[in-house]
Amino acid sequence: MTNRERAALETKEKLLKTGLKLIKKYGLENLTVENITAAAGVAKGTFYTYFDRKEDIVFEICRDAYADLEKNFYEDKSRDIVKKLTNYFDAFMREIERYDINICREWIRDVINPTTTPTNRDSQKWLFDTRTLIRILQTAVKNGELSKRTPIGAIAYIIMSELYGMMTGWCMSDGAFEPLDWTARFCELQLKPMLEPYLPRTKKK
Repeated sequence: MTNRERAALETKEKLLKTGLKLIKKYGLENLTVENITAAAGVAKGTFYTYFDRKEDIVFEICRDAYADLEKNFYEDKSRDIVKKLTNYFDAFMREIERYDINICREWIRDVINPTTTPTNRDSQKWLFDTRTLIRILQTAVKNGELSKRTPIGAIAYIIMSELYGMMTGWCMSDGAFEPLDWTARFCELQLKPMLEPYLPRTKKK
């Protein structure tokens, strides 16, 4: 990496960290690009070198963390796919809580009322999470942890609807709803029965 590339990466990270701090404190709708760049100590034009809009920060701050969750799933040595997915969803929701309720509200808002355009729709967290889960389920089928007749797309969308429902409940309750508790209940009461018909016979209980 050249010095110029390193400097560019550091500037982007500064914008992301500053944006995260301000969004947690004030909420994205109360911020302008100028607020973020002023706090980060960079020119307003510099912001648009890395982002098209302030909403892009909300997606970018989670990209690496959630990419790591997918990596951790593949490294999970559990033989039970239900257990591996339970671990993944637990880690998923822990990250949601770690990023704070104001960040979560922006993720939910972008699902309910998308600010994305057809050219940058890949920066929507809902799509990122759903595509990640589809890859995970496809890998499970490839590894023989789920049967080839598993309806991957349908299961992925059902699960993501449940997880985002929990996230929405957390936002609506202003933090009183406990996503982690309900994620555990979902995995026990719904995930296992949903996957049961597609588990290899030797792994069914």
